[in-house]
Amino acid sequence: MGKSSQRLVMLSILTGTFLVPVNSTMIAVGLPTISDALAIPLSQASWVITIYLIVMAAVQPIAGKMGDLFGKRTMFLLGMGLFLAAAAACIFSFNLLWLIVFRAIQAIGGAIAAPNASALIRDVVPKERLGRAFGTFGLLMGLGAAIGPLAGSLLIGLWGWTSIFWVNLPFALFSLVASWVYLPKSKGVQNGLSLDILGSVYLTIGLTVLTLSVTHPQFINVWTVALLAVTVILFIRRELRCAEPLIRFDLFRQPMFASANVSILLSNAIMYSTILVMPVLLQKEFHYSVQAVGTMLFIFSLAMSAFSWFGGSLSERIGKRRLIGASFIVQGAALLGFLGIYWYPSFIFIAAVLLVGGVGAGIGTPSMQAASLQSVSKDMSGVASGIFSTFRYIGGMAASVMVSLMADYHRLFYCLLVFAVIGVPLSRGFREARKLSART
Repeated sequence: MGKSSQRLVMLSILTGTFLVPVNSTMIAVGLPTISDALAIPLSQASWVITIYLIVMAAVQPIAGKMGDLFGKRTMFLLGMGLFLAAAAACIFSFNLLWLIVFRAIQAIGGAIAAPNASALIRDVVPKERLGRAFGTFGLLMGLGAAIGPLAGSLLIGLWGWTSIFWVNLPFALFSLVASWVYLPKSKGVQNGLSLDILGSVYLTIGLTVLTLSVTHPQFINVWTVALLAVTVILFIRRELRCAEPLIRFDLFRQPMFASANVSILLSNAIMYSTILVMPVLLQKEFHYSVQAVGTMLFIFSLAMSAFSWFGGSLSERIGKRRLIGASFIVQGAALLGFLGIYWYPSFIFIAAVLLVGGVGAGIGTPSMQAASLQSVSKDMSGVASGIFSTFRYIGGMAASVMVSLMADYHRLFYCLLVFAVIGVPLSRGFREARKLSART
């Protein structure tokens, strides 16, 4: 495939997947407006976000497996088609129940599209340019999450809450049509293989209980803890005995695959903790305005996105191991800077520290993602991508739990500093990257 064809394929994929993080953050600023428009309490309106989180967590590993079985192109088109149809349906949902239903379908579409997009990139981009491709992927995904709240506030102010769904339609339609035309045909491996339906049910139940426990703490009691424990045991038992498991635990015997997934979990835990803690810390402790906090977090997000692209460009030149190790060292330095905010709470110092944190969060992510996919054969790339997405999500969940449990943010920053320290020796698992990528 020529470079021009690869660019068209990347444009088709990235236009659609860019919408997934945008829609995960854009709606947050619209909750009060939706609450007023539908005449419901804000606590009920928050289910529009909760259902998106649950579905995204539960469906991604299943979707990766489906891509391997039925073809990545087929599943990506299915995901974008569902995303487009559900976004249109959300516009005309004038009661909470239907809005939640169609929001869930939108999340299903995004969850199907995202891991298969990563797997498609791995299939069509030569390995010497794979790091750069995933750097661009990470840049757009980070920018999508960063501009979501800003875009949502502008759209709602101009045209009301339905505009945050209207804006999806032209981009999703373009991605769907362009993908149909430009994505190469891909065949699944359907010779007697099947989906692990029971494993999918266990995973969905477990992630649903876990998500509800974090987003709605009132659900936490002895019964939910027991249900979560039993579900985890049943899921692991099922996956170890199933001929075609949803999550291949044997893949974790590959040092690079295991290191990539644990690394993204630790890195995302640090990154999401920063995003969750800083608004509270800066507004309550140091009395910064919402606008000032938004500006500082935008600096963090912009640095993360830019250095995700930069890190992808460097990954094949200086090696994944060095970049990932450096990313944890830089994140550790930023965490020490966060502790220093208590002594130097000036705007310039905080913005500088967040800039450093964004650099650390972004620069190693493309190498982690590329390593995860390059450590398996191409016919397993969908499963690998789904597992990577799940570990990324679990890192965010871990951040939510730690932030909610640790009222003293000094302790939180020390815990996150331990994560960064663990990540440095963990990067040694990427020493076989070049050998493995040559074989696959």
